Amino acid sequence: MAQPQKFRLGDILIDQGLLTPQQLQAALQEQKKSGRKLGRVLIDQRFVSEEQLSQAMARQVGADYVDLSRFNLRPAAVRLLPEIQARRFRALVLEDKGTALRVGFADPTDLFAYDELGRILRREIEIAVIPESQLLEAIDRIYRHTEEIHGLASELSAELGEAVIDLGELAVTPGLEEAPVVKLLQSVFDSASQARASDIHIEPQERALVIRFRVDGVLHVQTEADAKIATALALRLKLMSGLDISEKRLPQDGRFNVKIRGNTVDVRISTMPTQFGESVVMRLLNQATGLLGLGRLGMPPHVYERVSEAIHRASGMILVTGPTGSGKTTTLYAALSEINTPQKKIITVEDPVEYRLPGINQVQVNEKIELTFDRVLRSALRQDPDIVLVGEMRDQVTAEIGLRAAMTGHLVLSTLHTNDAASTPIRLLDMGVPRYMVALSLQLVLAQRLLRVICEHCAQPYRLSAREHEWMRSEFGDEVDRHEYRRGTGCAHCSGTGYSGRQGVYEMLEMTGPVVEAANQDDPAAFVRAARAQMAGHTLKHDAVRAVFEGRTTVEEAMSISNQLED
Repeated sequence: MAQPQKFRLGDILIDQGLLTPQQLQAALQEQKKSGRKLGRVLIDQRFVSEEQLSQAMARQVGADYVDLSRFNLRPAAVRLLPEIQARRFRALVLEDKGTALRVGFADPTDLFAYDELGRILRREIEIAVIPESQLLEAIDRIYRHTEEIHGLASELSAELGEAVIDLGELAVTPGLEEAPVVKLLQSVFDSASQARASDIHIEPQERALVIRFRVDGVLHVQTEADAKIATALALRLKLMSGLDISEKRLPQDGRFNVKIRGNTVDVRISTMPTQFGESVVMRLLNQATGLLGLGRLGMPPHVYERVSEAIHRASGMILVTGPTGSGKTTTLYAALSEINTPQKKIITVEDPVEYRLPGINQVQVNEKIELTFDRVLRSALRQDPDIVLVGEMRDQVTAEIGLRAAMTGHLVLSTLHTNDAASTPIRLLDMGVPRYMVALSLQLVLAQRLLRVICEHCAQPYRLSAREHEWMRSEFGDEVDRHEYRRGTGCAHCSGTGYSGRQGVYEMLEMTGPVVEAANQDDPAAFVRAARAQMAGHTLKHDAVRAVFEGRTTVEEAMSISNQLED
């Protein structure tokens, strides 16, 4: 394509019938006052939309208009242009054609940007036009401030140098907001928010400091930096969370709030001494996203109906089970939000309090001052609650208090670490809880896992591998051949993983007559048989495969759920 030519934007929009001469004059007057670009003024005054403006410019220069919401960006191609230049010139490499690169511009008439990108990329450039807001969003999503983080880490490393300095003084110096350590942390949090990360891991190794993000349950390396900045980062984070900065030999836990892109994020921090320094893990809880309702968790209809009925009962215990990170707390909070009314007194006993809920009395357990689960729970029951949430049934004492409360007119919600629903009552008995308490008080057990959802931007039809087909047929017979399957090929929207987001899969055990009768017998195997007979066709494995049949996830994810259960 030839070099772009300058043209009068207003005249073009008038010629294409998108603007009147009166609107153009009003926009030009505003442009003189504000100094902004004419295109931005026209959009802000709603004379034209951003898409109309870009399409008009594309027609004028004879280029393609590209809607990035429908275009599958390849991160490898995009990163041919460094992030700094992409932001400076408002340009994005859309496609690598070998001898030429297709590059999207927000302003296709910017001759300087065209010449500079030709020099930087050393390829022929084919121009396309992209709406500026879409372009900036894509830059944030794909680059995720990786270069900025790496640059700030290098700047901090250079500032620390080889000399011995007082890191405590560095962390509390006035004007700290300009210090590399703080700018680095701001970039890390901003990038984590862009990536939808649930956790940030800062891990000092022998020769490098590794920063990783957990996205959809899987860890990804974000950047590696000089190992000597690890101490400064850990120290600043400990100051932010009110931890003891002089104590580096023992693990510590704390929390603080940080504002990211206008949203308040609650950060839970855990530090742990390792061979090469303090490892720091931060769990990010975005208060702006709010709690999901019970009906939006993806439960099968029959499970949702029974759980909804159970949480509105006056008494009994409901347990949510699964490994760490399976979404148990989210489910419990969703249930509480459904039954939280001014007519009911709700008390929670948690370690830690993850989300702050209006109208609910939440108590944070603190082992250091002997404010333990069982002690808080005993006191909570003297506060005349209707509903009690216990963060976890950790021991026999807590379990017995909770079950006794469920027998005496309280609704008790809690979690337990078990592999599936059928093994949960057995686990309570193994903890030493009397058999009659389990049979009388336990109403319902909900076991759950989280599986990754296929990215809709790069989802493609997929033919099962021989191994996947064999596994599916062994579990579900001929039904396997009646469905079509999909998987994500990896794109900019999902950072090349093929997945975007997660959803729950569930199985539910109700303590019906036959199950209660089996629980009263001293025969664990008979109880498990009765429980599995009641859940036949509605297990975690079945729910995961249901998501595969509906095209929401892959066979690989369903197999991972099955492997967890077998383990």
